Amino acid sequence: MFSSYEVWFLTGSQHLYGEQTLLEVAEHSAAIVQALNASGNIPVKVVYKPVLKSPDEIYAICQELNTSRACIGVIAWMHTFSPAKMWIGGLKILQKPLLHLHTQFNRDIPWSKIDMDFMNLNQSAHGDREFGFMMSRMRMRRKVVTGYWADPAVQQQINHWTRAAAGWADWQGARFVRFGDNMREVAVTEGDKVEAQLKFGYSVNTHGVGDLVKSIQQVSDAEAEALCKEYEDSYKLSSLLTKDGKQRSSLTEAARIELGMRRFLVEGGFKGFTDTFEDLHGMAQLPGIATQRLMADGYGFGGEGDWKTAALVRAMKVMGHGLKGGNSFMEDYTYHFDPSNQMVLGAHMLEICPSIAHGQPSCEVHPLGIGGKADPVRLVFNVDGGAALNASIVDMGNRFRLLVNEVEAVTPVHDLPKLPVARVLWKPYPDMQTGCTAWILAGGAHHTCYSQNLGAEQLEDFADMAEIEFVLIGKKTNLYQFKNDLRWSDVYYQINS
Repeated sequence: MFSSYEVWFLTGSQHLYGEQTLLEVAEHSAAIVQALNASGNIPVKVVYKPVLKSPDEIYAICQELNTSRACIGVIAWMHTFSPAKMWIGGLKILQKPLLHLHTQFNRDIPWSKIDMDFMNLNQSAHGDREFGFMMSRMRMRRKVVTGYWADPAVQQQINHWTRAAAGWADWQGARFVRFGDNMREVAVTEGDKVEAQLKFGYSVNTHGVGDLVKSIQQVSDAEAEALCKEYEDSYKLSSLLTKDGKQRSSLTEAARIELGMRRFLVEGGFKGFTDTFEDLHGMAQLPGIATQRLMADGYGFGGEGDWKTAALVRAMKVMGHGLKGGNSFMEDYTYHFDPSNQMVLGAHMLEICPSIAHGQPSCEVHPLGIGGKADPVRLVFNVDGGAALNASIVDMGNRFRLLVNEVEAVTPVHDLPKLPVARVLWKPYPDMQTGCTAWILAGGAHHTCYSQNLGAEQLEDFADMAEIEFVLIGKKTNLYQFKNDLRWSDVYYQINS
């Protein structure tokens, strides 16, 4: 997924210091790029570009990177003093995310050898402040990473930013399909799709369920049976769904639905989708295992027509690509209010991604209770404990808000023999009362993307790239301060609009 992406490394200087200094600047810059690529800590290729010394050179490189399909962002570093008025033209047209790397080539001061030639060459502490002022003066959102470039902690911050940039790049021109409308009378799954396309770069359009049914009907018996065999090889199959099981036809129908949906998504160039149990005309059952497996392959999904969550799930899957753990559509379902062990049980009717499963999922069929269709097939599993987060994008009317709650997932200590869905338990930070109250105060949706492999830093970087509000509920959240922060955000966005 990252093989076609690049981040361009731009180094600023000027002609004032002479050709020898500029040669050394170029050598140092190229050495940093080579080391970053060799470190294995940056998931995309870092591309060295010649040292920039004039307004025309800066403007030209910004024009070039704006039109480059491969370039998903820019790392900028001022090795020497690069007068920032030179950067105005280029920064004004820059359309890609920017990371300002505040570093220097040498880690240590050479105490016994330092002279003015060394000072003129190695003055990032000076030059980066000039560059930083101009971006602040222009009110540009950007990531600032400070520290020695070879430090693993610095490279980890760059890693986080590049992953966010990959998710942002993936949204540009992306297409998401809604099979039917959203669940009737539900507020949070609605939103301004035109504003979303202007702000985020992706489009959302509805196709009638009949269009999907037509694709499902084109699946042959042999194709469906081959996928059933794959189910048998991949999961613990319920006896009712085996070759001679009484509900084998349900598995075959589930396979047809998956193959038909997959074909529809591929042919339409879609990166995610929504459906709703209230609009299944012509379908035998609500997509369960189909949705779960499509998510596992990287598609975004949102239940009940929730296109904002579908897009977020896709972006977070891109950001987390190659990392241990997974990302899934999720819903806060019910609470455990035991004073000594308060927890949230997260689940959904069917559609939790097996990328977050602990152990081998079980393939089962059970009644759904709503929707008025045949009992759907689904994968049932628990989720392991560990650090995680829930993220939600909500439309606040005058802006979009990305809300994140850091949580600690809990390995289940009790069996849930009668709960026929995938599920996860977690403890919200900073505690159950504060975390849940803050979520309600911030208008957080009941649908989220649950992540085992992303942190708040990547999501904050992503929000900055999208130029939307970012709200964090974490270990240090205090409700008094949190409410004030929300009020200040309202004032800021009213003024800014």
